[in-house]
Amino acid sequence: MVAGRVLHRPILRRLRLSTDVACLRGTLTAVICQHQYLSSTALAADGEKSGQEGEGKWLILPPFTRFADGSEIGKLISRKNDSASSSTTTALKWILTCCPHLPRSLVQKLFRLRQVRRESSNDQIATNRPARIGAKELMDTGDRIFLPKSVGDGKHPSRIEEKQSSYNDEDSKSVRGLELYKDHAIIVINKPPGMPVQSGPGINRSLDALASKYLRYDYEESPRLVHRLDRDCSGILVMGRTKLTASILHSIFREKTFGASNDTRNLVVNRKKTLQKRYCALVIGSPRRQGGLISTPLGKVVVDNGRSERITVVDNTNTLSAQHAVTEYQVVASSSSGYTWLELYPHTGRKHQLRVHCAEVLGTPIVGDYKYGWQAHKKLKHIHASTSDCRWEENISKNLNLELEKAGVSNKTLPLHLHCKEMVLPNISLVLENGNMISGFDAERVDHIKIDAPLPPHMQRIWDLLINS
Repeated sequence: MVAGRVLHRPILRRLRLSTDVACLRGTLTAVICQHQYLSSTALAADGEKSGQEGEGKWLILPPFTRFADGSEIGKLISRKNDSASSSTTTALKWILTCCPHLPRSLVQKLFRLRQVRRESSNDQIATNRPARIGAKELMDTGDRIFLPKSVGDGKHPSRIEEKQSSYNDEDSKSVRGLELYKDHAIIVINKPPGMPVQSGPGINRSLDALASKYLRYDYEESPRLVHRLDRDCSGILVMGRTKLTASILHSIFREKTFGASNDTRNLVVNRKKTLQKRYCALVIGSPRRQGGLISTPLGKVVVDNGRSERITVVDNTNTLSAQHAVTEYQVVASSSSGYTWLELYPHTGRKHQLRVHCAEVLGTPIVGDYKYGWQAHKKLKHIHASTSDCRWEENISKNLNLELEKAGVSNKTLPLHLHCKEMVLPNISLVLENGNMISGFDAERVDHIKIDAPLPPHMQRIWDLLINS
């Protein structure tokens, strides 16, 4: 095993000190492939001396290091240093991190069959055999995982073959045309309204499935979602290009929600936040104030005799499903014809948060939101342009009434006028390029990316009427 340890040193050094971000998509995978050959050769050469059973039959993963813990890096970027130090990694998580091409079910089966072993970094005797390890056992720095070599030799579904078998040039061009930003760590797209984000029963086309086919490019892994947008909502949607970057961003989004839920006093004052989101919405009616901060708990209720669910404001924060939600809002333009253009800044990421806050707290449901504003939409047919005092108000009223007549309010086909317009988020690519070691990390020096998503046509028409009048 001495030769195996010696061979590990340059590989681990390359893993830690690499500054080429392009290697992020397959750094661990490439190291594993190279190490598989080197480890097998070393074990075979050293087998007679050590007397180790089954020489050359193990696939040895790189020694465990805390640098690849995306959740911890995300907490550090979010300035949550106190909680980051307590993060842990299980054997199952480390294997999936090192081998993203292996199905999770296969790795879990290896654990059930007791075919996964660990060489502990605390072992003082080099001749000690690796011991069997459970999926939930925690890893220590320097520990090495041994998998059956047949796992590395086995043929898993080829990503390239899978892509080519179902590749469609028209779909590829359409999906890639949605891209707003792309670097080595993330892909950001402008989600069109009406397209579901995730696959599910009765859903044939979803963004995560299309991204897996057409937004992978030369990466081994598929892009991963790090947050959600409602099906009828449009705008910025961020995906991590690797499991590591997706884990980092998911942690940042989670920490933003957690932090805002626990401290609402400095949200408006402190504009310098790790993650910022700005939505545009056209609503029915006008809020009493020109701007403010909404801070209310939301909960899930069952309606229609258990056939569906909806989110609502709850008075009792002790309710099992209650989650605190915080939204900052600002009136941009309003008219006496009954419509208002709002800018919304969600500080938490609860389900249907903006739609419920607009409808139930402000009393101004979003145009096209039949779930939380059906009664208000039935009254839209009675709005007349003659009640407007300004030309742009008349145009807005006429425009919306024409859309209503064309779509049919009773058919519930008027599109939702809610769009994620702008997002400011940490430049994860630079964080990893400049060195992602835990020690000495300075969150204040992290650069940010500002992304802007053009409005969808049905909202752009309304906005043009506002600014051109």
